[in-house]
Amino acid sequence: MKVVLETAGWLLLIQGAGGLVNTAFGWWSWSHDLLLVNWLPFLSGQEVFAAIVIGVLGVAMLAAARAGKKEG
Repeated sequence: MKVVLETAGWLLLIQGAGGLVNTAFGWWSWSHDLLLVNWLPFLSGQEVFAAIVIGVLGVAMLAAARAGKKEG
């Protein structure tokens, strides 16, 4: 379970950071179709806030993975 939480956490953190940078600054126009915030039509106009929430969710999942029982 720890591996799943860490993997999902890192993916969400990368999606959030990438979505925030791409939406706010437009640096990575090639990544438009790779970002989760651009695939959800109900987030139209709210991409910056959605990217922040996705990134925070990723950090929370990483913290939950680290807070779990230690193996070994």
